[in-house]
Amino acid sequence: MITKRIIPCLDVRNGRVVKGVNFEGVQDVSDPVELARHYSDEGADELVFYDITASVEGRQLFTDVLRRVAEQIFIPLTVGGGINTVEDFDRVLKCGADKVSVNSGAIRNPALIPEAARKYGSQCVVLSADVKRVEGRFHVFSHGGRIDTGMDALEWIRQGVALGAGEVVLNSIDTDGVKQGFDLEMLNAVTAIVDVPVIASGGAGGVQDFVTLFREAPGVDAGLAASIFHFGEVGIPALKQVLAENGINVRRIG
Repeated sequence: MITKRIIPCLDVRNGRVVKGVNFEGVQDVSDPVELARHYSDEGADELVFYDITASVEGRQLFTDVLRRVAEQIFIPLTVGGGINTVEDFDRVLKCGADKVSVNSGAIRNPALIPEAARKYGSQCVVLSADVKRVEGRFHVFSHGGRIDTGMDALEWIRQGVALGAGEVVLNSIDTDGVKQGFDLEMLNAVTAIVDVPVIASGGAGGVQDFVTLFREAPGVDAGLAASIFHFGEVGIPALKQVLAENGINVRRIG
């Protein structure tokens, strides 16, 4: 039985962890190095680090903060934000990342995916898709969820995996920060068309939302969340205990 993963997400802006609702109304949360150490110690299976304004500001990801985060944790680290070239992959991996997440850079240049996969392996390339419903269709948004590309999300994700992405993070803008549960319809639509791990992001409001996620979207491999972990509303050990009690296979702590 596949082990389901629990993944906290650090959205970083100007060296601080922040969080918003529907990708807007961003507020300061904490120091990323302290939070990363906490999650590593608490039993998170992986950690995601996004420099959320790198793409829209047209700059490279802040590697000084990333390097300090990587030094503090002993779990896999996925990093994204401002990844536009294979050289960006190299720079981020040398700072301690295990996987690199591509979003806007891959939309502009889909060839980035196979180039990186050939050099570093598909397992290193994570396709992150910010998706929102527009007139009943799933659209891909770029630049931190600010720009509607008009692209069909399912076709883009299918293409990204075919090009070599070894994992997909599906960020539902519709449910982001709302805490009313994961976007099960969107997740099931994606897991039905790809054969790589899919990480659910956006909507977690409590422990039961993770139980519902893994029961009703069984093709999903991991649940990613931010604010409920950051503000202490859900502890990872307690979450894993409840999941195990509900027959969901999780990696034990310690």
